[in-house]
Amino acid sequence: MYSLSGKRVFVAGHRGLVGSAIVRRLAEEDCEVLTATRQDADLRDQAAVRTWMADRRPDAVFLAAAKVGGILANATYPADFLYDNLMIEANVIEAAARVGVEKLLFLGSSCIYPKFAEQPISEDSLLTGPLEPTNQWYAVAKIAGIKLSEAYRVQHGHDFISAMPTNLYGPNDNFDLQSSHVLPALIRKAHEAKRSRADAISIWGSGSPRREFLYVDDLADACVFLMNHYSCAEHVNAGSGEDIPIYDLTRLVCDIVGFEGEVERDLSKPDGTPRKLMSADRLKAMGWRPQVSLEDGIRRTYQWYLEHHADLAA
Repeated sequence: MYSLSGKRVFVAGHRGLVGSAIVRRLAEEDCEVLTATRQDADLRDQAAVRTWMADRRPDAVFLAAAKVGGILANATYPADFLYDNLMIEANVIEAAARVGVEKLLFLGSSCIYPKFAEQPISEDSLLTGPLEPTNQWYAVAKIAGIKLSEAYRVQHGHDFISAMPTNLYGPNDNFDLQSSHVLPALIRKAHEAKRSRADAISIWGSGSPRREFLYVDDLADACVFLMNHYSCAEHVNAGSGEDIPIYDLTRLVCDIVGFEGEVERDLSKPDGTPRKLMSADRLKAMGWRPQVSLEDGIRRTYQWYLEHHADLAA
């Protein structure tokens, strides 16, 4: 049992989808939350990170900072996705070890697993087959982060752990159609189609690939749970344990948004991995369960979108 009570807790990436949710969750803990903007410390800059960490001396670190994006963004900026993420994780993990951080949680991604991994995907599937080419750059960087955390534990005895979230969504998500993930993109597409009274919206591929989704505040709760209760080298999956075809997800989003048009399939675009459902058995066996259903989570996310993107939602 590791208690965050009275600790100085650094949330790296506090402005992002995951980091902001962790900050919200930590408001329930008796701890001091530390954050750093890019002006305070560019996490890609080793010297800047070392200086900031030495000055602030956090007791615990949630490493949620990352360059993220969907299939299009990964295909367009492969070098950025690989380099930026390698630098961020390496600099923060090394600096944490250097200043004596008591515990660190590194957040990876379900894309670390092989494209055709046996479903549901267990933690043991890591490095057992080729990756999905459309996001391999991001995946390679995240695998390196897992192994770096493990290496510092093995060589130096640091209590560094890793969690692998499934597809996330919620407040502070990215709704830019050029760089967003599927669910926020669908919310914006459906909203704009409703506003313009369009006859249809289009989705990439056949709509048959199945994806798992977890509301980001559930993920934040899982992160705090793991920080409190878990201390092993093996990474832990964090997911809902349920998946849905992209076409059915699109229809659900349209129903919630109130768009009554058709959903068209653009078969000239790639499907990506056929199915990606992670086994959440290890985390559930520890006693953790998600609390927000997919439908309720989408409703909350759409409401947040309406409230925070008035220029888009008017």
